[in-house]
Amino acid sequence: MSSEAPQKLGWGRTILRAFEWSTVGILLLAAWLVYLFYNELRPHVIFGLRDDFAHAIPVQKVPAGIPSLKAEDCGQCHRQIYEEWKTSYHAQAYTDPFFRAYWKKDDEVWICLNCHTPLANQQPELITDIPRNRVEKAVKAPNPDFDRALQQEGITCAGCHVRDGVILGPFDDSVAPHPTQFDPKFRTTEICYRCHQVPKGPLQFYDVGPCGTFPEYEGAYFTQQRNMICQSCHMPEVQRPMADGGPIRQGRKHLWRGGHDPEQIKSAVAVQLAADPPQPHPGQPTTFTLTLINAGAGHKLPTGDPDRYFTVEFRVVDRTGRVMKEQANSMGRWIMWQPVIVDLYDNRLPPLASRDYRFSYRLPDSVEGLKLQAKVKYHILTDKAYRKLKTTYGMRGDHPYNFTIYERMVPLDGPLSAEMISLGSMRSAPEGAICQKKG
Repeated sequence: MSSEAPQKLGWGRTILRAFEWSTVGILLLAAWLVYLFYNELRPHVIFGLRDDFAHAIPVQKVPAGIPSLKAEDCGQCHRQIYEEWKTSYHAQAYTDPFFRAYWKKDDEVWICLNCHTPLANQQPELITDIPRNRVEKAVKAPNPDFDRALQQEGITCAGCHVRDGVILGPFDDSVAPHPTQFDPKFRTTEICYRCHQVPKGPLQFYDVGPCGTFPEYEGAYFTQQRNMICQSCHMPEVQRPMADGGPIRQGRKHLWRGGHDPEQIKSAVAVQLAADPPQPHPGQPTTFTLTLINAGAGHKLPTGDPDRYFTVEFRVVDRTGRVMKEQANSMGRWIMWQPVIVDLYDNRLPPLASRDYRFSYRLPDSVEGLKLQAKVKYHILTDKAYRKLKTTYGMRGDHPYNFTIYERMVPLDGPLSAEMISLGSMRSAPEGAICQKKG
């Protein structure tokens, strides 16, 4: 061995050790950057903060003339309104099993309470500071005014109607045993804005925030031509006394039916089913078209929670129920959540828009007993997500999470016309509206 060999070997070992240390350094730097990204840059919630909901509504004192802020005490005089409120998801905003499971999934982060229990009276802690708008770094203090029973009421009467010892409402001539004041917000959509529009935050590339019903609202037709606001559908008008013994007024029902109510979903859509050719014969290729129309909602369908979606399903079955051919299409919103939030695809229906779903099938030579099943289903979340809420996040009991909002079983061994024009209980497109086809 030459005298240069040990020297070369030594240099090789030095280079190898230097390479190993540089690799370790790179890995340590990468780990630190990942830590910095997830703990200092990326928000810990899926939306940004806005001043009007970054803090709970300040602690409210009981107005003179009523015993407490509890809804039941309001119901002593406002009985019908109270009974309606009890059936609503506003009343269940804190106790709803879906919310509780999702909230647990999000480590019960305090910011969710500012909409689900909006009064500071309903929250066990007060948020005194939010450094750099980092939710996880919020400075908290015990709340001496916390009312656990009031917390269970979710979005209770006082959350909208009590401010500074006064009962606010939509009338300027109220006579009541407590202080009252007219507030014009109750006659506009502004009363809904605080919680039904959350903005995107840093590194969140939404087209619209995750629960963005408010900015989706279509103003040209529903607002300008029909003078409709959110309350027009979600708080239907009713003539009755607002309180026992009071004058009959044009008021609104306190129901707020929405994305968990099948009838509310049905009232927003129209469905049409057609065949081409309209009278197919055995052995003939046929295309069935289901047209889904957002005929009654002033916002996109579906709206709200981005987990919600529709499916349009076709299925041909024989007389024994055996499936000969089937097809399913989805309509919703697809979002990438990691490492940053990006709206990938959104094929929801805007207001007054329609979409055709086509299903092609060559009828066999014998069509006796053959039927086409067409179905539209609305899903609050996927089967997989529902199972995870139960198995991982402690949701107990069985809860409806998808609904069939349209279904037709069409015999293919007879005339189709009567079946094709039957729209069931679905509402047709608004009079005068032009339905714009979307894809």
